[in-house]
Amino acid sequence: MASIFDIFKPDPYLPEIEDKKEVDKLYHYWRIRIFYSMFIGYALYYFTRKSFTFAMPGLIVDLGFTKGQLGFLGTVLSLTYGLSKFISGVLSDRSNPRYFMAFGLIMTGVFNICFGLSSSLFMFTVFWALNGWFQGFGWPPCARFLTHWYSHSERGSWWSSWNAGHNMGAFLIPWIVGFALEYWGWRWAMFVPAGICIIGGLFLINRLRDTPQSLGLPPIEKYRDDYLAKDDADDKEERLSAKEILFDYVLKNKYIWVLAVAYFFIYTIRIGVGDWTALFLIETKGYSNLTANGTASLFEVGGVVGGLVAGWSSDYLFRAKRGPVNVLFALSICMSILGFWYIPKEYYFLDSCMIFILGFSIFGPQMLIGVAAAELSHKKAAATSTGFIGWMAYVGAAVAGYPLGQITEDWGWNGYFWSLIFCGIAAVLVLLPLWNVVNGPHVILKNKVES
Repeated sequence: MASIFDIFKPDPYLPEIEDKKEVDKLYHYWRIRIFYSMFIGYALYYFTRKSFTFAMPGLIVDLGFTKGQLGFLGTVLSLTYGLSKFISGVLSDRSNPRYFMAFGLIMTGVFNICFGLSSSLFMFTVFWALNGWFQGFGWPPCARFLTHWYSHSERGSWWSSWNAGHNMGAFLIPWIVGFALEYWGWRWAMFVPAGICIIGGLFLINRLRDTPQSLGLPPIEKYRDDYLAKDDADDKEERLSAKEILFDYVLKNKYIWVLAVAYFFIYTIRIGVGDWTALFLIETKGYSNLTANGTASLFEVGGVVGGLVAGWSSDYLFRAKRGPVNVLFALSICMSILGFWYIPKEYYFLDSCMIFILGFSIFGPQMLIGVAAAELSHKKAAATSTGFIGWMAYVGAAVAGYPLGQITEDWGWNGYFWSLIFCGIAAVLVLLPLWNVVNGPHVILKNKVES
């Protein structure tokens, strides 16, 4: 059995290529190939994560589920996904991200098919929990790719461009699911995305590779002469133990904890808006299933623009400082929630505009908090640190499931919007202390060890 798991081991480092022209050529080729592969792969993860969200109206009509029950399934996915994101982050820092990411995508497709073949709440819960677990195999490998193939001064731009991939997936899935729901029923709304993702997993195996050093290339910091701290130029590319990664560079890192708490509130808002907007439009404004899903997809279009603006502005306007951009976007979240709440019925254009602005505002810090977590930890702990804050984020996402669904059931949509505004204000207050922070405590820790 040990040979089966060998594919998850990191590829060994090859002797470094000395020819500068060859290094330039290979780095150019592989950076582009790694980027578009993980872009497509992470977009496809959203096909199997959001399939249920946009199939919810069909389950209400066909099987008579309540908002609380549907919210419970969302909470189950969020909890298992969040826990998996943390654990797979620890594993991913010491694994081959090529196979790690591909295997997770294939398994999400398998469990979406199982979900579509079921009818009871118990079996839905089992298969959606398993789907959530393998959803956690998507983000950490990407964090590993982004920190090993793209350096600090450019990372906000590359990360935000990659981050648009999941917005693209989340934009396309309501149309795919909405069409399947309208013409074939909710079961096919689960089957179609599942089949696409299984094929996508095979694509990732073919396209992705491990670190630059596994291809005989120098570390990205050496190649671009781009070090986060002055003395990092002398840092050796040693392999850290899992204990060092988890305890020294994540759990003892105060900045990671602050970012984790902020992520909790941001994700409560993000999932709360993403999962409940279509139903809000159907119930309160008379939208059809397809029109509501289509309008809700503008949330992801705004997210693409917001993520790109956040990443590029942090690199080129704030000199790779992530704190100011996170705070400004969090303030925008509060204002845009209020704006969407008070749009009268039948103002369809204003609904669309405000959903776009909500996506713009929310996905800025959703992306950039992840960048900050990778940079305020150790390069070798990028997947673990982002996995840890991702775990906390999906505790917030769990709150946007059953608890927020029950609040909406008991106190109506006013209770729903007040809950989101509270989370927005809390996010602003938590992010403010990180306004001027650039270097994480890993630099201090490294200096102590060396002295």
